[in-house]
Amino acid sequence: MKRLRLLLLVIALVGALGAYYYYAQSAVRVETIRFESALVGKALPYSVVLPPGYGLITSRGKRYPVVYFLHGWGGRYDSWLANTSLVRYAAEHQLIVVTPEGANGWWTDGATAPSDKFESYILRELIPEVDRRFRTINNKRGRGVAGNSMGGYGALKFGFKHPDVFALAASTSGALDAAARTDDASIMQTFGEPASATRAENDLPRLAREYPGARRGLLPYLYFDCGEKDPWFNVNRDFAGLLTERGISHEYREIPGGHIWPYWDRQAREILRLASDILAPPED
Repeated sequence: MKRLRLLLLVIALVGALGAYYYYAQSAVRVETIRFESALVGKALPYSVVLPPGYGLITSRGKRYPVVYFLHGWGGRYDSWLANTSLVRYAAEHQLIVVTPEGANGWWTDGATAPSDKFESYILRELIPEVDRRFRTINNKRGRGVAGNSMGGYGALKFGFKHPDVFALAASTSGALDAAARTDDASIMQTFGEPASATRAENDLPRLAREYPGARRGLLPYLYFDCGEKDPWFNVNRDFAGLLTERGISHEYREIPGGHIWPYWDRQAREILRLASDILAPPED
């Protein structure tokens, strides 16, 4: 009887370990970190979606590519997680997904408020923090940035201003003309008066128009899409025309849909698929 009980115990333990291994291998893990930003002067939380198998003992030497998903105006760090199936889609890939907090700061170092340092925060604080805390591929080829609306503008802007940091810059329904507009209080706070230096330095079409031809090969893979009923449809189409005129390689799609979460949910899955194709694969 003792042998039988021991055998049954061993079988139960093996089954439990097998179930744990299967779960850890197939499930993602979501963590939320409260990060104190010295540049912005307050806590800016961010969420991280860790890929299936990240916590396994057999995977502890593996490093993963990272995609930063930037939220739109009126959103927050958890908007992508709350309004889309991003976590479920991430389970299909070997990627780390980070969703940072950007308030309504247009992912820009603002012209009027000294503490609005939302571009510097991403580059100088958040990326180093994520690379320290998680097993990332800590260089350009393992790093991408994406976003919707305000976040789409921020992602493509980062691609042009910091081509040494990102291998992929992707936008869905991007408000790509943000730095040229004067019809919104948050835009005026961020970019200042029409002739301000902040507007010139963050004007995405201007950045593309003046980007040195000899450095075009250094740009990340540029992807953007827009719904045919989206208020920024013509802005996105014009930007695609500008890139074509400049000979800047890009992928642009016009898709049925509007400026709404169901559209961005569909495109989140596509951006993750693209990131898996473009970014460096996990490294042991």
